[in-house]
Amino acid sequence: MRIIARKALREFWETHPDAEQALRAWFTEAKGAAWKTPTDIKARYADASIVANNRVVFNIRGNNYRLVVRINYDFGIVYIRFVGTHAAYDKIKVETI
Repeated sequence: MRIIARKALREFWETHPDAEQALRAWFTEAKGAAWKTPTDIKARYADASIVANNRVVFNIRGNNYRLVVRINYDFGIVYIRFVGTHAAYDKIKVETI
C-alpha cells in the first residue's frame, strides 16, 4: 500500500514517544500489505474498526492511541486522517475526518 501523510505519524510520536515503535511497526506492515477489501484488514487486525466512507480505525500500542485512515482499495492508497489519544478521538467525527 502507498501511505500518504506519514508526517502525521512522525509528528505524533515526537510528542508521544511511547507510540513511536507501534506506529513504525504499523507503517511497515501497512506499506507491505495489499489490502483489497476491509476483510483483508480484519484478517490481520481483528480489533480494527471498519467505518463508513472507507475509514478504518486501528488501535495503537495496546489501545492507548487511535489511528484513523481512509483507504482507496482500487489504487492501494492509505490516507492517514488522524492519530491521537482516546480523548482527542472522542472529539472527531470518524466518518468525515
